[in-house]
Parts: sequence; structure tokens; C-alpha cells
Amino acid sequence: MSRFAPPPAELVEADVAHALAEDLGSGDVTAALLPDLADGAYLLCKEDAVVCGRPWFDACHRALDPAVQIHWHVEEGDRVARGTVLATLQGRARPLVSAERSSLNFMQTLSATATVTAAHVEAVRGTGAQILDTRKTLPGLRLAQKYAVRVGGGVNHRMGLYDAVMLKENHVRAAGSLGAAIHAARAMHPTLPLIVEVETLAQLAEALAEGCDRILIDDFDAPTRREAVRIAATAARRIPLEVSGGVDLAGLRAIAEDGVDCISIGGLTKHVRAIDLSLKLGPPPG
Repeated sequence: MSRFAPPPAELVEADVAHALAEDLGSGDVTAALLPDLADGAYLLCKEDAVVCGRPWFDACHRALDPAVQIHWHVEEGDRVARGTVLATLQGRARPLVSAERSSLNFMQTLSATATVTAAHVEAVRGTGAQILDTRKTLPGLRLAQKYAVRVGGGVNHRMGLYDAVMLKENHVRAAGSLGAAIHAARAMHPTLPLIVEVETLAQLAEALAEGCDRILIDDFDAPTRREAVRIAATAARRIPLEVSGGVDLAGLRAIAEDGVDCISIGGLTKHVRAIDLSLKLGPPPG
């Protein structure tokens, strides 16, 4: 059982059904060349990684062979070294091979997101800053990737356009002022979290005075960012500050040490490079 609360099983199964449908089509003509006999397989990790994606991997194989036995040697969220055998499987050869690519695609992608997130979380350790994701996810895999961010130690930003209000320059322009935009948002969506993006220190002061749940200081240079932290710390109400835009791993620690509360990074889910995994028939080496 994962300690990270994956999406509901029906959502995982829907992801898997779509993946298998696009891969198998009318049937796996290559797997049909194999004898449909009992066989085993093992899942090998070929680089250092944070493991993520077990629910999707399992669902892929059980969709094609409900009797398959999957024995995991690692837990979700474990850091593993290159050469680690993550799991062994016992089932029928044809469905093991037919489910291989889809199951690996999920594991490679989600382990990549978890691994990158873990590196960013480690970079700010001890500063008090949280690493947040964004909505820049792979289409159709938002809940899966945001789960992977949690597995990597990060924190989810809003899930979509429905569960939080985020005011940006277009809203301010339409309302005539930042204060007016905040009032309109509160009137229309009084129960939703309100995040306000500011572009200047004057807007920051206005947002602090009007009140909201978080203030996003987007693309502030380092001196302006530090001044924003100082202003927010002396305000009558404590409102967390979030940094976004132009953040990379090399400069992450310095941003966190300025005293901001959150740093949101689209690259956690957008710039994924799949972790190198393979699924091979037969017993594991050694």
C-alpha cells in the first residue's frame, strides 16, 4: 500500500485503459508469436532514481492477466541505485509482453517526475521553502504527475482552473486595479483559495492590504525579491510568498534562502526525461 495516496483506482484504471487501447489496437500481433505459457519477468532500473508509478504498472499487467503475480522489492518513493531489480512478475508470457511498454511508460515518466522533484526538494532543505508544481503537465496525466510530485517530496499547487482563483495581469487590467480584481474574486468565489500575482512592490503592498491566501512574485530580481520578503514580513497579516518564473536548480537555494515560502517550478512535470527501465522475461540476474 502506497503511503502517498495515489488517485482513486478508477482514475488509474482509466489512464491504463487509454494507454493499452492506443498500444494494442486490434491485438498484439508480435506477442502472438510467443507460446502462451507461464513465464516470469523482472523490472530493472538502469539509473539512480526515485521509484514512482507502481499503481499504474500493476494495473497495466492485471488488465491483461488478472492472475499475474507481482512481487515488489521496493516501496513507492524509495531511492534506488542503478541496477536495482524493482519487481519480479509471474504470469503468462503473452500478456507480460503486451503490457510491457504501457507499464514502463507510466513507471518511466512518473519516476522521472518524482526524481526531479526530489532533487529540487533536497536543494532547499532546511530553508523552510516548499517546492510546488504547476499546471504544466502532460495532457491527460495531470493527476498522475501531481501524485509523482508528492512522491518526490513536493507539494501540489492548484489541480486545475476550478479549485483556486489566481489573479494575473489580465484580471487586473479588466477590473481596473488589483484591489478591484481581488474584491470581484472574493465576491464570486468566496470559498476558494485566492492567489494573486504581483509585478511590482506597489502591487505587493496593495495585495497585502487587501488580503489573499498567497502572493506570487513573478520574475522579481534578487534585490526586489528580498525587499518583497521584508515588506511581507512586516505586514499586518502574514501572507505566504511564492516565487515562479525563471527558476532553475542551480539558483534554487539562493531563492529559498531569501525567505520565500513557496517556489513553483513547471519543469518538474514539463521537462521530464524518462528514467531508464526495462522489463525482461526470465529470472533476474544473480
